[in-house]
Amino acid sequence: MTAFKKYPWSILLYLTVLILSIMPVPETPLDDVPLMDKWTHFVMYCAVGCAAWMDWSRKKASGLKLALWTVAVPVLFGGLMELIQAYCTTYRSGEWMDVLANSCGVLLSIPIGYFVIRRIITSKTPSA
Repeated sequence: MTAFKKYPWSILLYLTVLILSIMPVPETPLDDVPLMDKWTHFVMYCAVGCAAWMDWSRKKASGLKLALWTVAVPVLFGGLMELIQAYCTTYRSGEWMDVLANSCGVLLSIPIGYFVIRRIITSKTPSA
């Protein structure tokens, strides 16, 4: 089975965040909104975490494996994106506050994943 068939939501969201993280940011009227960049990071990484919950709930993962793929990997990915922005682009900067916003988004995905996504996925999965 191909990776995309196994983890479609995770791959889609990781690729989207990768592209958005390395492309130049256009100016918008929302630039004047306080902390808009941090809210954007927060929402993007909450979405990444929720995507991981969707994929791993279908696999009926639990315990350490579930925590690794729904929390640790998205947080590490967020840190990696900040390093790429800081050292591999001339038009973006890596910031510790962005890493914090990313991590907070992933942390919000835990109760959403556990109480909402996991229950929806498991209720739709036929029992064998």
